Amino acid sequence: MYQNNPVTPTGQRQADVDSGLYVQARAVSLLLDDPQEWNSFGRPTGRKTSQPSEHDAESPVWDSYVVLEGMHCAACALTIEEALRAVPGVQEAEVSAATRRARVVWRPAQVLPSQWMEAVARAGYRALPARDAFVRELRQAETRRALWRWLVAGFCMMQVMMYAWPAYIAQPGDLSLEMETLLRWASWVISLPVVLFCCGPFLRSALKDIAQRRVSMDLPVAIGMLITFVISTMGTFDPSGPFGREVFFDSLTMFVFFLLTGRWLELRLRDRTAGALEAVMNRLPDSVLRSRGGGNGQGGDGDDFERVATRRLRAGDVVRVLAGEAFPADGTIVRGRTHADEALLTGESTAVPRGVGDSVTAGSYNLDAMVDMRVDSVGEGTRFAQIVELMESASLQKPRLAQLADKVARPFLVVVLLAALAAAVWWWPADPGKAVMVAVAVLIVTCPCALSLATPVAMLTAAGTLARHGVLVRNLQGLEALAAVDTLVFDKTGTLTRDGLVLRAMTAAPGQEHDEVLALAALLARQSMHPVSRALAAAALTAGLPAGPVCGCQLDAVQEQAGAGLDAWVEAAGGSGQGMQPSRLHLRLGSARHCEVAELAPQEPGQSVMLAEATEQGWRALAQFHLSEDLRPEAAHVIRALQAGGVAVQLLSGDRPAAVHAVAQALGIVRAQGGCTPQDKLTQMQAAQAAGHHVAMVGDGLNDGPVLAGAHVSFAFGKAVPLAQSRADFVVLGDSLELVLQSVLLARRTLSVVRQNLGWAAAYNAVSIPLALMGWMPAWLAGLGMAASSLLVVLNAARLARRLPVAHAAMPTAATAGAGGASPALGMAAAGPQGGH
Repeated sequence: MYQNNPVTPTGQRQADVDSGLYVQARAVSLLLDDPQEWNSFGRPTGRKTSQPSEHDAESPVWDSYVVLEGMHCAACALTIEEALRAVPGVQEAEVSAATRRARVVWRPAQVLPSQWMEAVARAGYRALPARDAFVRELRQAETRRALWRWLVAGFCMMQVMMYAWPAYIAQPGDLSLEMETLLRWASWVISLPVVLFCCGPFLRSALKDIAQRRVSMDLPVAIGMLITFVISTMGTFDPSGPFGREVFFDSLTMFVFFLLTGRWLELRLRDRTAGALEAVMNRLPDSVLRSRGGGNGQGGDGDDFERVATRRLRAGDVVRVLAGEAFPADGTIVRGRTHADEALLTGESTAVPRGVGDSVTAGSYNLDAMVDMRVDSVGEGTRFAQIVELMESASLQKPRLAQLADKVARPFLVVVLLAALAAAVWWWPADPGKAVMVAVAVLIVTCPCALSLATPVAMLTAAGTLARHGVLVRNLQGLEALAAVDTLVFDKTGTLTRDGLVLRAMTAAPGQEHDEVLALAALLARQSMHPVSRALAAAALTAGLPAGPVCGCQLDAVQEQAGAGLDAWVEAAGGSGQGMQPSRLHLRLGSARHCEVAELAPQEPGQSVMLAEATEQGWRALAQFHLSEDLRPEAAHVIRALQAGGVAVQLLSGDRPAAVHAVAQALGIVRAQGGCTPQDKLTQMQAAQAAGHHVAMVGDGLNDGPVLAGAHVSFAFGKAVPLAQSRADFVVLGDSLELVLQSVLLARRTLSVVRQNLGWAAAYNAVSIPLALMGWMPAWLAGLGMAASSLLVVLNAARLARRLPVAHAAMPTAATAGAGGASPALGMAAAGPQGGH
């Protein structure tokens, strides 16, 4: 639907190109007034309607996301926010300078997308749907234009420097007046493309600022460029005038080249870091092959397929997914076999096999072969949509430090303009030419770009790194809070343990073979879905025992008694163990009471079940199986690493105190409390917070809502977490508890990088401003300093994108991360026994 403009004719002015793009963007925004298109870049936040109408006063409030073109700094973000909030019907507007994205909450009964997009256009920017293919084309076009400007500026800079070099090395009398004039004119001619083409973004942004009566970071830079070119031109045309002693075309072209270098590299790095969000959001294909229903409707060869837009899919459709494509919706494979890359959902890079009857998720990739799938859910009903919503929301949040930088940006720019004016007034009586260039240096060197980028770029880079490994950041402020954590509270079931039980030990009756009785118990257990039965069946499978008839035995009849166990008759072709000679065995698997036998071994922590057979004398025990909760294999390492890093680890659970203390003892957790209700957990956490501790909570997200919301920072752990309902700051999609540890480490590294960035920005301004005011910093060096400072901030943040940190014995503590030291353990209050997690 959205196509690029045709190639512009040779010699067409850039203004015509921009005008064409504006008209195209305007046409796109008008098309988006169609309610059918609203789901493509947003979702309703209130009552859901399949056919929303702009005339419906009861229509839901919509939450939409757009990408912004033409913005470069925090001041631009504030300008766009103000323009959007001024539109009647727009309830909220959040703009991120780091990702160049906006979230707009609007009411269809009062305003349409084209109207609030027009408000953005009037402010001098362009808004486009965040999930539209046109956005990717615009990003590529912007990168190409930035590269061309950089190349032209570099070529012209080298030419101008070549013409300026004789004036630097010539002795008095070496250059004639005619030669010096010729070199100046040549420099002026070569500088024209730099001013008219390369400086275009800065000058257009400055004109918008003046028209809107506002200040952005491009305004002082543009003023400096114009002043330098104007006084150098005056010196070229009038060598005997007040500015004729020296021209500064070399300084002009150099600092333009340096600024464009920094901006282009910054653009590339942003695409690689914060741009990862767009890569995730655009995983779904724009179109897909859908069955017309001409065949059997199950994806057979006889079906006739047509290509339709992905957003037109409905539940029940059969679609064909080619190798290398992403699955467009949640569904079930009805034809073919393949492997799927589900790294987005689990953080695991290993492909998983998928065949007929297996479920596939939207956003995962089909790696091997063409398959047909039946669509089960689409749009916001998919897990992919929930993940995208979390990432979009996090990308637009402004951490506390970033909010402070945004508030400082505009007043600081006003101070910069006043400081430049004061410097010019101070130096004017001595040397007007130097006075002007000192003012230019002040304007350029003090631009607070590095300050505005210091926090959001680092936070977004860390959030992107965590997302690639299976941890979604719901709240960017949570990264800052996580770095300060000194107490971490774990839930037990589903967090420190896996769902279900595991066979830890087995006691066979005298004369019985271990493998034989385990295989016989598994034969019965496979007829039940009870956690104990699943654990015994899994243990037999792990031991390599057959899944079919065992020991010459085959099930004849089986009955499950709820809360007690299994009662079964087994046909035996021949005896193979003591007491197993009859041709038909009557067996029981379950509690000792159900089996009517005494236990063979003392009760261990956890749970035990008996296998017994009926004899003429009564029931006789064959084996006792000792089961316990399946501790995550990495849990002990994670606990030790956290404790070594100064984090006091606690265990609060609603399970039986005996089971809780057994888990705590196995993992080396000193303080543990069982029988806790959610209110008990919340009360103890609030008591610790009142004592000055920073507490993090790790739960399964299912029944710990109040505790997760009450902690300073929280993790919802487990694949079964309902993303739309979870109140945690971090959602762990993978199946490794080590992701919690790595998140803590990365949060500390992130805060360290933020402080380094802020420290560098402050030190740079503290050193450069006095040098510029004293006239010791030429304009070209000021441009180099400004570009280098912004680039250094982005490069420093890019280090966070390499990989998740690995815990070592010398794990940094919260104190070394600047967030306070380790704390005493969280005090435990007695709580009544309560079932549950």
